[in-house]
Amino acid sequence: MNFSQIKEKLKDKTVGVAGCGGLGSNCAVALARVGVGKLIIADFDVIDEGNLNRQYFFYHQIGKKKSLCLQQNIHLINPATRVKAHDLMLDSNNIYELFKDCDVIVEAFDKAEMKQMIIEAVLDKLPQTPLVVGLGVAGWGDNNSIGCRQLDNLYICGDEKREVTDQLPPLAPKVGIVANMQANTVLEILLKD
Repeated sequence: MNFSQIKEKLKDKTVGVAGCGGLGSNCAVALARVGVGKLIIADFDVIDEGNLNRQYFFYHQIGKKKSLCLQQNIHLINPATRVKAHDLMLDSNNIYELFKDCDVIVEAFDKAEMKQMIIEAVLDKLPQTPLVVGLGVAGWGDNNSIGCRQLDNLYICGDEKREVTDQLPPLAPKVGIVANMQANTVLEILLKD
């Protein structure tokens, strides 16, 4: 399949991205670059200078809403990708309504309890929708520990062991690898026919 055929196949696909930080912003940009037709993104947070080491934002965007800035950034990369941005805190009650029409959902949260919440919500309310999660993005090095595994409609990307701490922060190289692994997994799901 050549790139024109890939874009043709992806132009009618919709991917939800829950969280617009390190994983979410980089995954969404990768999906827009390859021609996914529509992205539904959601985050309630604002950009701070500390985010710039790993998130797809720019210095002049500090203090602005992540979801709205990511929408603008994607438009500059690929205006053909339609982005519906939601400035809100996701919870188990609004996930269904927001992502019910998605072909695939990407989890891109920082906190373990939020990851658990979306996994449980999607498995309960959208069990037929594939969910691609990022788990284990802290630190650097040890490339061979990063992988992806599938449990039915749940896909887990990352090393699955390194939690973010002050001494083991999330940094651009590893976050980028996992975010692009998530995007690659989404493509594998969407292009398998």
